[in-house]
Amino acid sequence: TYFTENQTTNINPHTGITAEESAKIIIKHVIDGIEIAQKNNLPDRIIDFIRVHHGTSVVYYFFKKMEESGETFDPSDFQYPGPTPFSKETAIVMMADSVEAASKSLKNPTYSMIDEFVERIVGGQMDARQFRNANITFKEIETVKKVLKSKLTNVYHLRVEYPE
Repeated sequence: TYFTENQTTNINPHTGITAEESAKIIIKHVIDGIEIAQKNNLPDRIIDFIRVHHGTSVVYYFFKKMEESGETFDPSDFQYPGPTPFSKETAIVMMADSVEAASKSLKNPTYSMIDEFVERIVGGQMDARQFRNANITFKEIETVKKVLKSKLTNVYHLRVEYPE
């Protein structure tokens, strides 16, 4: 599998292929998901969630890798086709999916690391204007972040750090 969160071995399938090829493979999972959902007659509302769960964000790791290479490239090759989330619910799914997938990279997280991690992921989505078409308030986004932090704290079996 090409998705880090699904890998069970230390073998990286992205070794030996270009950053552009890796990004294409990662981006394609949205199209594949839509096709599978349609084939299985899932409701259009569910298919819409699949379509927008990455919005127009970039496949960050491979985008950065390409930037660091110094080679000329088309940034749109690293961007999901969108559209961006269009409702409160689709925005929440985007936040939860991104945080959950990226959380697999956390090594020995602390409460403060989780706090900064969730703020960075969701803050990046806000900076990229991924929620501009979703009817979601800042207060609701803060609530979602609080829940995501709590759930990650539970997943990693952390206790809240109290000041001395």
